[in-house]
Amino acid sequence: MNVVKQSRPWAVGVVTGMASYIDSAAIISFGILITIYSAVLGLEPAQVGIASATLTLGIAVGALIGGRLGDRFGRRPVFSVTMIVIIAGALILIFGDSFVLICVGACLVGLGTGADLPVSLSTMSEAATDQNRGKILVFSNILWLVGIVVTILLAAVVGNLGRAGAQILFGHIAVVALVVLIARLPIPESSIWLAARAERRAGVDTIRADRARVADLFRSPYLVPVLALAVFYSLVNLGFNTYGQFGTYLLVNVAGTDVSTASILGLVVIPVGFLGAIWFMRVVDKRYRFVYFRIGAVLTLAAMLVPAIFGFTTITYIVSVGLLTLGMAFAGESIMKVWTQEQFPTLLRTTAQGFVISIARFVAAGGAAVAPFIIALGAQYLFISLAVVSTIGLGVAWIVFRTRDRANAFLEEMQPDDVAPKETARV
Repeated sequence: MNVVKQSRPWAVGVVTGMASYIDSAAIISFGILITIYSAVLGLEPAQVGIASATLTLGIAVGALIGGRLGDRFGRRPVFSVTMIVIIAGALILIFGDSFVLICVGACLVGLGTGADLPVSLSTMSEAATDQNRGKILVFSNILWLVGIVVTILLAAVVGNLGRAGAQILFGHIAVVALVVLIARLPIPESSIWLAARAERRAGVDTIRADRARVADLFRSPYLVPVLALAVFYSLVNLGFNTYGQFGTYLLVNVAGTDVSTASILGLVVIPVGFLGAIWFMRVVDKRYRFVYFRIGAVLTLAAMLVPAIFGFTTITYIVSVGLLTLGMAFAGESIMKVWTQEQFPTLLRTTAQGFVISIARFVAAGGAAVAPFIIALGAQYLFISLAVVSTIGLGVAWIVFRTRDRANAFLEEMQPDDVAPKETARV
């Protein structure tokens, strides 16, 4: 397939990958902001819950909308508009002084962040080559971890300043989004997307030109991988999301630690996340990466079983979250990003990615709603439940992708014999 790759793939990857940095920074910053604003503005517990849900649901809806718009109108206009929306939402959260304005700001930040994720991932993958595409996609997870670290360190400095501290946290997000917007302006539209659009307009019969409607995503040969990715990522991500939202709660209320100790313990495993991501970057573009997926699957299940079998204590928390962080580096969001880029043609790529991310966010929101009730029955029941759903998610991924893992090649770049029956590419 004769398509000119965009130059400077790593530069494109870093600039567009900052969507992951903003995603993690916004989620953590909002958790701190709503805690501070609840006291300053006298918000009711129900209002705190509604505002938090607004951010999560905004990301889910944004992923659906942004994913589809990225395939229809191009990657570049969408990833520019999303930064503007995030900046507007951050400014409303900085200066807003009512519950309604907080919800509006949270909604805009969520919509902008969610819409940017699938488009930025497709931009970096289409700018890359088969030799570095996986590495660049995994690097976005490193940026996600950096967002966590920077936000936590910043919160440690300004967290006791009251409303001013919350304003500084979202001021940081607004500034980063502005810098990213400026850095993205010179990035050209994806040459692969431009070629696919030109072929479709000219009526050229190719996979990437023929497959562009949303309905195509839910028909053979794409129905199986899109549903498998949605099930896999949604269920496996539940464990990681539960630790993110309820780790401190479990440590304080079940393990008997204090909040300060719980915060420190949460930071201890961050180096494991960096190590796992860097390690996976070295193998993700190799043909044996599915071996690492199997290793990650075992580590992820072990992480859920440790507190399920031995009870939830400080020690089992450290062991469990360490195993989970390393396991997810090989069998979590990173491999989901790679498979999603490879399994769908150009004009369905961001649509598929947005669908998968959106479903996962909706499932995470539902899981967060029922987790406190399960914890009240006993923490071990929570981890037994997480072990079961993780087994289902990982099992689906293993069944579907053990024969579809293509060692980092776009679907429309494969030879006719490599794709599903009746999906012959003529370019």
